[in-house]
Amino acid sequence: MIVVGFLFALPIVSYNKIYMSRLKQNIKTVIFGTDTKAGKLFDELLIVTILLSVSIVLLESVSEYQQQYGQIFNYAEWFFTILFTLEYFLRMYCIRRSLSYVFSFYGIVDLLSVLPTYLSVLLPGTQALSVIRILRVLRIFRVLKLVQYMSEVNHLTKALAASKRKIFVFLFSVMNVVVILGSIMYLIEGEAAGYTSIPKSIYWAIVTLTTVGYGDIAPLTPIGQALSAVIMLIGYSIIAVPTGIVTAEIALSTLTHEKNISCDICEKNDLVYGSSFCRHCGAKIDK
Repeated sequence: MIVVGFLFALPIVSYNKIYMSRLKQNIKTVIFGTDTKAGKLFDELLIVTILLSVSIVLLESVSEYQQQYGQIFNYAEWFFTILFTLEYFLRMYCIRRSLSYVFSFYGIVDLLSVLPTYLSVLLPGTQALSVIRILRVLRIFRVLKLVQYMSEVNHLTKALAASKRKIFVFLFSVMNVVVILGSIMYLIEGEAAGYTSIPKSIYWAIVTLTTVGYGDIAPLTPIGQALSAVIMLIGYSIIAVPTGIVTAEIALSTLTHEKNISCDICEKNDLVYGSSFCRHCGAKIDK
């Protein structure tokens, strides 16, 4: 009897394994398959949900709205929290190495976006941590890895990576300028005009160089005013430098990308135009 029962149970167990495997694959296709219809729909709905939840967080900080619609905000927040929690566990379920997702950047962001709501119930006095929920807006960057946005994301990422050394040199040069000019202004004006220390003078030089001009500190002597005018002109001149650096790198990245093609199998996009096979996985390139 035991053998007969085992023989009857074996197909059921096998069917359950096949069903769960297919279910897991379908969930993975919906959540991570940005090139599928269901995956695109999921990502678009996720963007709308994130924007709505972030709007709730922003409106909660307005005292008038909080007094009138506080109960509605609370219900809406729990609704979004449950949705994001379900999505979080589904991502863990359909990934082979779930810990790699948990400890990844977006995994930590996903956890922090739902954790404050539960902590506010379990630990009284932690309501102030609810502002961390604003981190949900960072999840949009992951959703922006849709196929139609992938090219633009790659261009911007490559441009920022290629120009980081130039921008660092530029910022280092600007820092030297504000330190020198701030020190000179400290010598010219002194404590009588509010320049009580070199760090405070450097703060004034940064505010003046960026053309912000709070007005809390101002030079009184003609020499100091002339120096401040020079700093303002320098500020207008250097504003366009980092913009030009990044723009040039974006243009270069776009031209380079237009000469390359991508592989449908391994999704590498650095293949030389006219290639018949992928140099990474060996798959045939459809022309």
